[in-house]
Amino acid sequence: MHKNSKPAVLLVAPVMDALQAALDERYRVFRLYEQANIADFLSSSGAEIQAVVTRGDVGITREVLDQLPQLGVIAVFGVGTDAIDLDITRKRNIQVGITAGVLTDDVADLAMGLLLASSRRLSQGDRFVREGRWESTPPPLATKVSGKRIGLVGMGNIGQAIARRAKGFDMTIQYTARHRNSSLDYPWHADLRTLAKESDYLVIAASGSAENRGIIDASVFSVMPKHAWLINIARGSLVDEPALIEALQNHVIAGAALDVFENEPHVSEAFFSLDNVLLQPHVASATVETRQAMSQSVLDNLDGYFQHKDIPGLIK
Repeated sequence: MHKNSKPAVLLVAPVMDALQAALDERYRVFRLYEQANIADFLSSSGAEIQAVVTRGDVGITREVLDQLPQLGVIAVFGVGTDAIDLDITRKRNIQVGITAGVLTDDVADLAMGLLLASSRRLSQGDRFVREGRWESTPPPLATKVSGKRIGLVGMGNIGQAIARRAKGFDMTIQYTARHRNSSLDYPWHADLRTLAKESDYLVIAASGSAENRGIIDASVFSVMPKHAWLINIARGSLVDEPALIEALQNHVIAGAALDVFENEPHVSEAFFSLDNVLLQPHVASATVETRQAMSQSVLDNLDGYFQHKDIPGLIK
């Protein structure tokens, strides 16, 4: 056994300083992102690693997993697992814990914030005042939100939280998901395009997966009302970005408000010249309170594994 009896943890990507400090205090932490030669590092130290900490947007590659024979748990800073090969983790009995339930409110809040900001032209209004145009011309009219139709693509915890907020704006709520949720009284559409056709705001709240990649494509935009907006706080991979850009450029839909992108942090420059798109740098969960709670959740998931107790955020 290593002379240091603390369990060895591999940190795949940077996380909050406070979480890194807590990990350093409890474990022997190897930082994959600091290794000059990852292959050499894994060859010499991979067999020591018992746990991995990674971010939801980063995950861990199959090549790295293959070099960690003693790995027993992956603690994800976030709720996304689309960048982790869950088939491999299941075959190897590697437990995966996410920060379940911790960021739901923040993500739902941002979804409604994007919806309101885009419809009411808040970003454009700010520029309008700052540029001094108000003194010479009235601002253009915006679009009313209250009473409109919101279509949710996905009705998990986040989708339901968005629906509760939309209800406060007297919006008509409907959704699509793999299965109807019998505990909800919102109309369910088995077909995504039917939902899109009947929505003033199409909000993506589904999980990222190979099955869901590119499901929001030209065929969806073509049936959306011309005044409709697309809101994405889920994963950029769910949207066919070239098709979205073309739809925005040609005013097939009114606009889009996006917190996530297909190749983030690289964002297509085609978005930058468009006045009918609102862009955010994947900050749905980026509040002090939630990031602190997410950090504690990561620690709790690791504690559960190493203390042979339940992992609070364990995914099945």
